[in-house]
Parts: sequence; structure tokens; C-alpha cells
Amino acid sequence: MAKGKSQTPSLPEPKPRRRRVRLPSEAELELWRAVTKDVAPYTPQNPAPVPENGDIPLLPPAANPARSEPAPARRPQPPLPDWPSRAQPKPETAPPLTGLDRRTSQKLSRGQMEADVRIDLHGMTQIVAYEALLGFLIRARAQDARLALVITGKGESGFARHTLHSVRFHPTPERKAVLRSQVPQWFHEERFRELVAGFQPAHPRHGGGGAFYVWIRRRR
Repeated sequence: MAKGKSQTPSLPEPKPRRRRVRLPSEAELELWRAVTKDVAPYTPQNPAPVPENGDIPLLPPAANPARSEPAPARRPQPPLPDWPSRAQPKPETAPPLTGLDRRTSQKLSRGQMEADVRIDLHGMTQIVAYEALLGFLIRARAQDARLALVITGKGESGFARHTLHSVRFHPTPERKAVLRSQVPQWFHEERFRELVAGFQPAHPRHGGGGAFYVWIRRRR
């Protein structure tokens, strides 16, 4: 027996199976005839004529929008009439301080009137005192109060006696109370002029040089 490699016998290739087509049964044919007996074949009413040479006509080319007729030119609009300009109304400003009438001022100088409301600003910084005083006067006016007592303090100087020579305010150099000198300046600002009609230093029994009588405007 000759020596050599063993050869594996080749297997025959499998033959493709034919798919059997099942024919409809007689019952299925009868059912199909019953369903389609009333169906008419589709025939188009106006079929497009087929050219004799068999060529299909092409659609007409679309119009070129770039070559379309230009839009009609707009007619120039007539200029608007030159209306007379209205003068802008001037913004309303707060009225100036009118001061107190003579009779009321004399009563206050003699300490014969008591304040309806009061506020003590002593010890506050200028920023805090400014907002506190403004809010206080707004609330006092809403309550229809007329006379307010605003206490500012006399400062840290030992010279604290009352120096009220008249209804006018005369700050003395010995006193270095910041609020006592700032509050009268605030009253001349527009925000305060809307609320304050006038003011003057208080009587000694109401604080003297460290306080002010403030006459509040009536609500409009």
C-alpha cells in the first residue's frame, strides 16, 4: 500500500429544491368570482393621446423669473404737512418754601404749640438720617399732620445753651453737629419742598438749637 495523504471523499452538492406552487381550490375560486362579479374594469375617460412615433412630449420650459416684466415704479409720496410743533410742557417743580405766617411763627417761638409728630435723628449718619427724615415726612403728610418736631442734636461741644435770637437759624462755629447744619439744607431740596412749607428752630423746652419745627404742606 502506497504511503501518502488520505483523500477525503467529496460529497455531492445538494440539488436546489423546487418550491411547489399551490393552486387555489375550487371553493376559493368560487369566493373570488362572487367578490369580483360587480367590479368593472378601470378605463380612463380621457386618455392622453399617444404620439404615433411613441415619443413622450416634454413639458414646456418654465418662465424665467429673472426675465419677467419689471414691477411698476412707485409713485413718490407727497411730503407730510408741516404741523406746528407743540411746546413741551415744563415739568412741575416743587413750590418754594413759603415759611410760616407771623401768628404761627410767634406761637412757635414762645413754645405755645405742640408738635403733632416727632422724629429723633440724633446719632444717625447723614445717609440714614436723610432717608429716615424723608420717609417720616411722607407718612406725616399722609396722616394730615401739620406740625412736626425734628430733633437733630446739638453736637458734642460743651457750648449747648440756646442761641435763638430770631426765627432765623444761625449756626454757631462752636457746635459741630453735622445733622443740625445739614437738615436745613435738605429742606430746600425739591424732594423735601413737596412736603415742607417752612421750618424754624424749636423753643428751648422742645430742644432749642438741636431741633426744628417743620410745617408740613397739606395734601393736594
